[in-house]
Amino acid sequence: MPRKSRKRGKAIKKRGISKEQICVATAMDRQGNLVIEPLCKGRMTHRELEGLYKVHIGENSILCTDSHKSYIQFAIDCNLDHKRIKTGKHKEGIYHIQHVNALHSNLKKWMGRFNGVASKYISNYMYWFKWLRTFETERDSIKTKNFIVQSNVAYSYTKVSEFKTRVPQFN
Repeated sequence: MPRKSRKRGKAIKKRGISKEQICVATAMDRQGNLVIEPLCKGRMTHRELEGLYKVHIGENSILCTDSHKSYIQFAIDCNLDHKRIKTGKHKEGIYHIQHVNALHSNLKKWMGRFNGVASKYISNYMYWFKWLRTFETERDSIKTKNFIVQSNVAYSYTKVSEFKTRVPQFN
């Protein structure tokens, strides 16, 4: 690792966005479809956004974002109509990012119980959170059935030793 690990979720040394933190990209559409994946270390760029979102966003979609400048170039590259919510504002006409802000709040609250997560395993936690969000309205019996079926279908050949020895996604 290029940096010394922080044990049990201790505070970072630099304020704000830095290379000590993992950027988790989130996107949500009006039907509730959710994309939530670790993107990079530090600040995101339009190339990283394009690599993640290009397959998820349709041609005639309207991109509604905060005021980060990477979204401008991403919208131009993908020929998307772009609605930017200015800093300090909460909505622009019918467009808002309050659902994504609520998702971030819920994610931070949910991640807080783990007292820090290794960068190596962050994608597993994002998939877990996404799974919980997908089935949050279902009854417990349905959740249990879905959990058992889905956990055995996709990763039937994965071994615990492979999880322990895999290389971190972000170096």
